[in-house]
Amino acid sequence: MKDASPSGSAYISVRGIAKTYAGHGQRTVALSGIDLDIERGAFLSIVGPSGCGKSTLLQIVAGLIAPSAGEVRLEGRRLTGTAPEIVYVFQQYSRSLYPWKTVAANVAYGLENRGRLPRAGIEARVTEYIGLVKLDGFEGHYPWQLSGGMQQRVAIARALACRPAVLLMDEPFSAVDALTRAGLQELILRLWAELGLTVVFVTHDTDEAVYLATRVVALSRPPAAIAMDVAIELPHPRRQIDTRELPAYLGYRHRLLHELFEAEGL
Repeated sequence: MKDASPSGSAYISVRGIAKTYAGHGQRTVALSGIDLDIERGAFLSIVGPSGCGKSTLLQIVAGLIAPSAGEVRLEGRRLTGTAPEIVYVFQQYSRSLYPWKTVAANVAYGLENRGRLPRAGIEARVTEYIGLVKLDGFEGHYPWQLSGGMQQRVAIARALACRPAVLLMDEPFSAVDALTRAGLQELILRLWAELGLTVVFVTHDTDEAVYLATRVVALSRPPAAIAMDVAIELPHPRRQIDTRELPAYLGYRHRLLHELFEAEGL
């Protein structure tokens, strides 16, 4: 198994990212000098101990919070806030959807705010992306009428309708049951391949990280640094049963779990 290594022509370049929180007379260092290069079209999973700063790092890449030090560049352009090429999918889908809006209205929301398409164009794109996430026939339903997995599909459709180049996902499947989770994993792999996305996916589940990714980065305990960076060379298309039984899959899983358990003193 070979480790992934940064390249000089990264699509997303993270350099020297640090984050310190101050309050109540205390300073907490969450991230310490993170360097990370992400190639265009990669599917990068980020794992690590609970509270190690995975979501903080993702939010910094998204431009949702500012780092205490360091910078993020997209195609060489320094990002100082949110960028139209990057869309963030939150963990708590029930809070990210508007309960008073239908599925179609939720998916249309981002497009309406950008103000770049006429109404007919918005409606056509909403129909397209509702179809991509297999929610045809549910356009007029409200979030509270849908299962958790269906609600997360709406959140994904809303994100993708803006046609981002980069999709950032913060533990997006953690709140659903195992079978629904497997279905959502298959959905995101299909969309990643079909749409040519670059995906950065935070998860606490090492099995999920290995199954989905072309590369897995493991963070250490805070102040977090990169403890492991592994290229995942598993064949595509991936299958929930067959892929997870491959010796290579089990090897990646073993290696990452060993690192995480060692960090936790287990």
